[in-house]
Amino acid sequence: MKKNILYLGIAVIIGVLAGYLIFGGTGNDGTSKDHDHSEEIASGKMWTCSMHPQIMQSEPGDCPICGMDLIPAESGADGLAMNQFKMTKNAMALANIKTLVVGNGNMKEGVLTLSGKIVENEEINGTQAAYFGGRIEKLNVNYEGEAIKNGQLLATIYSPELVSAQQELLTAARLKESQPDLYKAVRNKLKLWKLSEKQIAQIENSGKVTENFPVYANASGTVSKIMVEEGDYIKQGAALFSIANLSSVWAVFDSYENQVGSLKKDQAITIVANSYPNTKFKSKISFIDPILNSNKRTVEVRAVLQNKDGILKPGMFVQGSIMLSASSMEDRITIPESAILWTGERSVVYVKIDSEEPVFEMREVTLGTIVNGSYEVLEGLENGMEIVTNGTFTVDAAAQLKGKKSMMNEDGGKTMTGHEGHTGVGTQGEPTTTSMKMEIPKGVQKDFMSIIDLYIDVKDALVASNPENANTSSKAAINSLKKINVGDLDNMTKGHLNKIVEMFTKISNTSDIVIQREHFINLSENMISISTNLKEIPNTLFVQNCPMANKNKGADWLSREKEIRNPYYGEAMMTCGEVKQVISK
Repeated sequence: MKKNILYLGIAVIIGVLAGYLIFGGTGNDGTSKDHDHSEEIASGKMWTCSMHPQIMQSEPGDCPICGMDLIPAESGADGLAMNQFKMTKNAMALANIKTLVVGNGNMKEGVLTLSGKIVENEEINGTQAAYFGGRIEKLNVNYEGEAIKNGQLLATIYSPELVSAQQELLTAARLKESQPDLYKAVRNKLKLWKLSEKQIAQIENSGKVTENFPVYANASGTVSKIMVEEGDYIKQGAALFSIANLSSVWAVFDSYENQVGSLKKDQAITIVANSYPNTKFKSKISFIDPILNSNKRTVEVRAVLQNKDGILKPGMFVQGSIMLSASSMEDRITIPESAILWTGERSVVYVKIDSEEPVFEMREVTLGTIVNGSYEVLEGLENGMEIVTNGTFTVDAAAQLKGKKSMMNEDGGKTMTGHEGHTGVGTQGEPTTTSMKMEIPKGVQKDFMSIIDLYIDVKDALVASNPENANTSSKAAINSLKKINVGDLDNMTKGHLNKIVEMFTKISNTSDIVIQREHFINLSENMISISTNLKEIPNTLFVQNCPMANKNKGADWLSREKEIRNPYYGEAMMTCGEVKQVISK
């Protein structure tokens, strides 16, 4: 009996424990004590997407743009300054936000790149002049660019003065025994007109006056300009031809004023011509113009190149690379291009205030020289500061949602809505930004409209995942670009156009949609750079951004429609993206 009572007691205890474990969380009204979700909704807790912070919902779920799981939105951050804000570590991880401590410890040898072109070496160029006045009877040089040699017959001139001087010579020759000084003076007069002893002796021996006198080249080279025509009357000393000696040429570069401090005479420079991309020409800086071009805000820098084989032609575009030693960069702060956002008049970065906590604040910076894909910071940062280098646009979106100073906030930056600045792209497809503006002639602006149309065709082809159409439209764009007159463009605009041609060419040379989309990143950024500097846009353009493209670094594109149609993912994520900027008249 005692054993049965013991067993019964144990069973009751087990039953009570089981009931508590199963139903212990239920209150008197039968509802669960685990009501975190209800409390979140009741307390107004919101859910957002780490990649699209503009999405705010009152309950968890999927992002309507990219389909990712929503995460709890930050409710607040006590003890922070007015423009500081905090992100969750989970959001930072999902957005792949990376930071870098700036300072001298990051300084390495860098490469400063300058754009320029080949011009004639004026130091060894010459002008063929007429040493006596008269009428051009015949020109023996038929076209500009013709190669000539020293002593070659260039023209024949009828000169009344020379006819009279020859008659004086014949008279003085008969009187040279009695009047040797007169004879000597007449001969010297002819020598001053560059007649040779042989020519003077020939006149004396023949006893006849030569009416048409030859003009011989006084130097070898290439005729770069013909300044007279047959039948023209010329005065003594008039220029007949410009003769260029192309055995050596100048490579002339435009250096922006914030780059001049890195340059000095006799500094080594490596030059590559667009026509010979695999050939490097070694030289030294021979001249730095002491006067700044106030229109372009540039200083002319040049180097001398030996050109015995004549492969370098005046007018060719070249790039010069100058190595900057670590010692020359000791006092500089440089930051990666990916860290910078451009807001029209300003360049901004995000600083991580707390090394332990994800607390950020926007800082405006003044940029200088770009070296090895990194910008020198002239003002705005100090050594030891930690900045965002990847996911910058996502951090800015978080700042906007929290009402903090941001590139889109009226208290900070402003949306770039037209022609306020310049955005470029580096070789790795990451957005780059500068505060430089481009002055584009009206004729080029008009021609560029057709390039925008063909670019949109390529974009639509990528949206439809149609590599063949992207290939065809790219080839058409290349043909249209060849018709654009680039002669009056500044080097920055030329650089963007060259990059656009390069990207269209790469897209046209492959049918792999993945590779085409990779090149489209670089193409888009350079198209946007020029489009934002056009004065008149017939149709509104939308700069749109997908933060997940380009390996989560984000990538932009141009569209004529506000509705998102993602060229980087097509049907896989058709609506992933947002309007970043509006370009209109």
